[in-house]
Amino acid sequence: MTIYDNIPSGCVLTKAGDQVDSLDLEQILQRIRNDLHPGQRDFVDDSTTEILGVSAGYGAGKTRALAAKTLFMAAANQGFIGCIMEPTGPLIRDIWMNDFEQFLEEYEVPYTFRASPLPEYILHLPKADTKILCRSFENWSRIIGLNLAYVLADEIDTVNPTTCQRAFPKILGRLRSGNVRQFAAASTPEGFRWMWQTFGSEEAQAREDRRLIKMKTSDNPYLPADFIQRLEANYDPSLLQAYLNGEFTNLTAGQVYDRFDRKLHISDKKYDFEDEPLRIGIDFNIGNMSSVIGVRVGDKLIIIDEITKAHDTDSLAKEVLRRYPNRRIFVYPDSSGGNRSTNAAQTDISILESYGFTNQSPKANPPIRDRVSSVQALLENGQGKVRLEIASCCKRLIECLELQSYNENGDPDKEGGYDHVNDALGYLVWREFNPLYARAGRGTGIRLY
Repeated sequence: MTIYDNIPSGCVLTKAGDQVDSLDLEQILQRIRNDLHPGQRDFVDDSTTEILGVSAGYGAGKTRALAAKTLFMAAANQGFIGCIMEPTGPLIRDIWMNDFEQFLEEYEVPYTFRASPLPEYILHLPKADTKILCRSFENWSRIIGLNLAYVLADEIDTVNPTTCQRAFPKILGRLRSGNVRQFAAASTPEGFRWMWQTFGSEEAQAREDRRLIKMKTSDNPYLPADFIQRLEANYDPSLLQAYLNGEFTNLTAGQVYDRFDRKLHISDKKYDFEDEPLRIGIDFNIGNMSSVIGVRVGDKLIIIDEITKAHDTDSLAKEVLRRYPNRRIFVYPDSSGGNRSTNAAQTDISILESYGFTNQSPKANPPIRDRVSSVQALLENGQGKVRLEIASCCKRLIECLELQSYNENGDPDKEGGYDHVNDALGYLVWREFNPLYARAGRGTGIRLY
């Protein structure tokens, strides 16, 4: 049995308000299905598994699969409510809405979007207008009281495991209407978190109510020719099993920066980069400002200096200018510095800009795991290449790279005091060296950040 068995035959869609040809609903769905690769198609076709998962590498097409699954589920449940869930509210706006609307327009599916009080889509399907809610895991309780036909979750492994444990049974309890009831999730696996507990553990594999589909990055025929090579060049080997093949891999054990090796990464050279701009990663903390000062040489980063325990942002900026006068300076600070300050009169970022520094911070910080993996890739990538060199004078950075470990929750420990300078390095590396920061293309199903 496939999802087609639940779609009324002879349904016709007409683009509202436009003079376009009528399209048979089955024809639209068949077009979509023909455009999917086998893993995506398997995910879309499965309408009988109660709890369905996709474990996918970067760029494997999971977002495209979710968009297609949403339309197929809506077609099978016309007149009933479905729900899409992202980890956070901003991801609904910045990722899902953009991708889903592009998908609907590509296949000429008429819809209405309502932003208030909470975002939702109404698909104008032939049998009935069909509502799709957009909700976040950070506010998962907002689905309590709803009767839903299906819930589709994106990047669920990036959600706090405690939140997932609380939300998941409640979400299943809302699946009480429609013709095809299902919970489906798509995510790149992040160690042994929700995806592994739900689909990968021995107990989970013994259950008949769930099924896991794995999609490799190489499964997506629409990727740029050099995409996998770029991943191999920018992630360490321990991550490539997860981020290329969608495999469950231990990402949270022992030393955070386990690729760091004094013999490979520490140098006693005397550097002469007077004509090169300085790139400074900054972590804001009152009384304990931390920064690393580096120079980019091709695809390599050389950390030439550090400043730690500066009292506030003004003190840090003055010390930078004292050590390096008349230099072009780019700063890569914690993005929260745009909203707060170590000086009540100005934000931290505006203070840095007032000293003539060029701000390179993103609107929001990347996830901690992404910062860690970006640094790990400079320490040693999947091709065995070392692209991070650290001057021996950076004693605190060296110490922190060696000593920061994971805590019992599988997150980089912040209690030991080894996190601040590592965070400063992570902000710089992720922003400057992560080739996946920019979107890889539209219409390909590639979703990275």
